[in-house]
Amino acid sequence: MTRTSKGTAAKAEMVSQAERKHVYHVVISRLRSQVEFDLQEIRECIGDEHRSMTARIVRELVRHGTLESLKTAQGRRYRWSSDREAFDAEPWINAQINGTQLTATPVQDRPRERLMQLGSAQLRTAELLAILIRSGRPGESALQAGERIANRLGDRLESLAGLGLAELKECSRAINEPAFCQIMAGIELGRRVAAALDDGLRSRIRITSPATAVQFCLSRFSRLAREARQEEFHMVTLDTKNQPIASHQITVGTLRNSLVHPREVFRPAIRDAANCILVVHNHPSGDPTPSDQDISVTERLESAAEIIGIPVIDHIVVAGDKAISLQEWRTQNRW
Repeated sequence: MTRTSKGTAAKAEMVSQAERKHVYHVVISRLRSQVEFDLQEIRECIGDEHRSMTARIVRELVRHGTLESLKTAQGRRYRWSSDREAFDAEPWINAQINGTQLTATPVQDRPRERLMQLGSAQLRTAELLAILIRSGRPGESALQAGERIANRLGDRLESLAGLGLAELKECSRAINEPAFCQIMAGIELGRRVAAALDDGLRSRIRITSPATAVQFCLSRFSRLAREARQEEFHMVTLDTKNQPIASHQITVGTLRNSLVHPREVFRPAIRDAANCILVVHNHPSGDPTPSDQDISVTERLESAAEIIGIPVIDHIVVAGDKAISLQEWRTQNRW
């Protein structure tokens, strides 16, 4: 084959892949508009032009675990097994078009390359799992295996540590002993790093003033201050040296007395055998100035603390790169 003919063939293949990718996007867009459907309903929306491709895509989504196949009196129907809007179609489509090996997918969609470019915090759970799994099997890439496991876990990521090899194999045939060992080693290493960070933080800081409380919260809750889009209320337990023991998320949502109940705040404090506690929440607006509701919640917690015997040493409001101590703020404003 001459260089010209090779170039023409490559160009034709690229056009063919682009056309197939377009069809995948069209079909998935139509599927997302339906909660439950049969093939005929989808074909009527798309037309007969892509009749065979539509059936193939539906079958692939069933194998992937994204769609459920149902037998009904009217015939076979399909429905989404998870949130259809949350399904990340682009990497899945690329895997179908370019093959199941990650080396065949576009560079910008490969988990390792994305980690190097964006950082590990920006990767989805499925992508992190794919890096640990490392290699797929015929018909299933490491990323597809990661997607299957992530779909199985749903919002219970913490249950991954308790799954055995057999259970993970049920999720994906790409999980062999080396992949299982790598996943478990990654989990344990994460635990040890987190424990070391906690130990290091406890040994370095003592919260003995509003200034040290603010310093601690700006460091420990920097993500909360800068990135959270909703108000979150957290509580930090302290030992007899006023060093942090652990932090606990209490609520997510607009701060109010009915949401921040003393029972929920002091339960982990009692469990940690805390000497005292520090509470902190964020203002997504970027302004840390305490509101009337912040003051009311603080007063209620302080009243409960007197009865329980675990003092609230301060309430810190974080927002962006700023933080305000309510203890200090009340002195300045004669509250």
